[in-house]
Amino acid sequence: MLRLRRYLNPYMFMFMVSVILLFIQANLDLALPDYLSRIVNTGIQQSGVESPVASAMRQETFDHLLLFLSEEEATAVQDAYTPVQPGTVEAADYLAQYPYLASQAIVVRNELSDDEIDALTNPMAEAFLAVSALEQAMADPEAAAQMGGGGGAFDLSRLPAGTDLFALIGRLPAAQRAEISDTMNERFATLGETMVVQTAVVAVKAEYEALGMDVAALQNSYILRVGAIMLGVTLLSAVATVTVGYLSAKIAAGIGRDLRSDVFRKVESFSSAEFDKFPTASLITRSTNDITQLQMVTMFMVRLVFYAPIMGIGGIIRAIGKGSSMWWTIAVAVIVLVGVIGVVISIAMPRFQVVQKLIDRINLVARENLSGMMVIRAFNMQGFEEKRFDKANLDLADNTLFIARVTSIMMPVMMFILNVLSVLIIWVGAQQVADANMQVGDVMAFLQYAMQIVFSFLMLSMLFIILPRAQVSADRIADVLEVEPIIHDPVKPQHLNGSFTGTVEFRNVSFRYPGADTDILHDISFVARPGETTAFIGSTGSGKSTVVNLIPRFYDVTEGSILLDGIDIREVTQHDLREKIGYVPQKGILFSGTIESNLRYADEYASAEDLQTAVTIAQAADFVQSKPEGLMTEIAQGGTNVSGGQRQRLSIARALVKKPPIYIFDDTFSALDFKTDAALRRALHQSTQDSTILVVTQRVSTVKNAEQIIVLDQGRVVGQGTHEELMSTCETYQEIALSQLSMEELSS
Repeated sequence: MLRLRRYLNPYMFMFMVSVILLFIQANLDLALPDYLSRIVNTGIQQSGVESPVASAMRQETFDHLLLFLSEEEATAVQDAYTPVQPGTVEAADYLAQYPYLASQAIVVRNELSDDEIDALTNPMAEAFLAVSALEQAMADPEAAAQMGGGGGAFDLSRLPAGTDLFALIGRLPAAQRAEISDTMNERFATLGETMVVQTAVVAVKAEYEALGMDVAALQNSYILRVGAIMLGVTLLSAVATVTVGYLSAKIAAGIGRDLRSDVFRKVESFSSAEFDKFPTASLITRSTNDITQLQMVTMFMVRLVFYAPIMGIGGIIRAIGKGSSMWWTIAVAVIVLVGVIGVVISIAMPRFQVVQKLIDRINLVARENLSGMMVIRAFNMQGFEEKRFDKANLDLADNTLFIARVTSIMMPVMMFILNVLSVLIIWVGAQQVADANMQVGDVMAFLQYAMQIVFSFLMLSMLFIILPRAQVSADRIADVLEVEPIIHDPVKPQHLNGSFTGTVEFRNVSFRYPGADTDILHDISFVARPGETTAFIGSTGSGKSTVVNLIPRFYDVTEGSILLDGIDIREVTQHDLREKIGYVPQKGILFSGTIESNLRYADEYASAEDLQTAVTIAQAADFVQSKPEGLMTEIAQGGTNVSGGQRQRLSIARALVKKPPIYIFDDTFSALDFKTDAALRRALHQSTQDSTILVVTQRVSTVKNAEQIIVLDQGRVVGQGTHEELMSTCETYQEIALSQLSMEELSS
């Protein structure tokens, strides 16, 4: 993947925006369990009362609270509240909310920051509990006996019933009051901070009821407010999710487009030597299936590679914050999850490499069967080819199924771990609630955080499943893109100027295919001049096609040089070189479109007259005119809707449209009958009188009238001259000629 990282650079801005949105989305999703915890803990259990730091209380209650606060705490509490007397101007603002104010004084909390409220929470919670305990003691003497403990500094069990404990305590020295407060706070500490706050909130609720407040409305208001915040958070998370999905799809599609474009351009720059390294079927797979794999993993990576870790780490931090004593439950689940993912990946990874090679194989077999269908049917080999395809298909299916079986284990294992974790959290959490160490809402939030953590690992595991295959695909694509073509343009190219004539000269040319041990061509030298036909003849495998394929630089010579008008072809650009050549391959190649579009392949600006002239010279006018649409007749992919001879003639016509100074006909006339061949050569001779013509052929009749015939045998020139000269001097040529024509035909 790193080998292709440069393709992410154009989309870096969108990528960074996606990362920011993912961070926002993760934090929004992590906030939802906390809001749920608030609804359960505060909205339901505490009836909407958020804090022991009451928003208002009776003056009497306020005075009682001060008895159980230290001097510093009492000062802070007094600064936090403002007394309001009935019948005052200030009272009018609070009377509707606190009906008790109609007859009695109250205190109202000032505007405080969250930090100031937090600082007062514990002292006021303990003070509320103390006041509540004494109120119960005054109403129940047995409670007084329990609080007194028999022997303490202030034994309530010995006080007569009806005693105003608050007035009594208020008359005690400050040191003795502090001792009483410390004793009570020590007992409260055994309850735990959470339980102290919850119990104090009950006392605050009772105080609100005493003030005449609508506690039910307070509860509903809190639940609706927090619920509205949850809804807003959910909507924002949804917007972030949709936006990230759009950006990830755009990034993935853009990278896929760029890769396909670059792979195509790179393949187009390949010489025949590079094509020998990469089979056509493999190149097709790399341009389609492999790039599709990269698109998928890019989309997943953009959406998950940041989101899942943030969710996982953030979930762990927040879960520990809700229940620090339960951290081990998540730790066990995470360790098991990582172990499962590691085992699955280690088993599946080697098979991903095999799968891509098998896809290449099945593409190769399918391509060969489709292109060679007529031969297969002619030899009744359908059964053999079916078995061959079935083997490739079954090999791919077996490997794919193996990977599917291994990876399919992950989901049930994940769900099993998830369910076990849920039961474990509920079991441990119930004990924590029973021991007053946690609230119910915190247990629910902890459970949700645990689910988020597990699902984040589940998302990462999905990424780990597709990442190895994508890595294989990325390496295969990078292998193509990183190929340095053997044939390249010079740094300072020469130019074939306007006076270019088209003289082709071979000087001591030798050639061997890349990786071969021996040369296939040995010390070839000749000159092909404008206005002349130079023909190459020889037995199969003698090197005829190889010679002419060196001229357009499909391969580069191993030794020696090839000159055009005295300029080494390696000193000019490939574009300029091939611009001077009209090449007709042995097998006629047509592209999907029309006859006209195929002809204009050579020159898109060619006139209709030029097209018609080329068709006429190529002896294709009869069958073109026989078509209702003429030049606009549709050509199927590969030219399958025309015969081999027609394809060849149209290929020749395409080269003629170009009007180049050099023509190369690589065994082009083999698909033509003798009559058409003769007519075509006559027409060519008339229309290409100023061009250099190089012809590869097996037919002696095709080369009889050539100004220069070069006879090749095992890559060496064994004869060179005219037909008459070779008949008298070259034994190899004589054998070829006599095997095809009679002496009368040869002498005519």
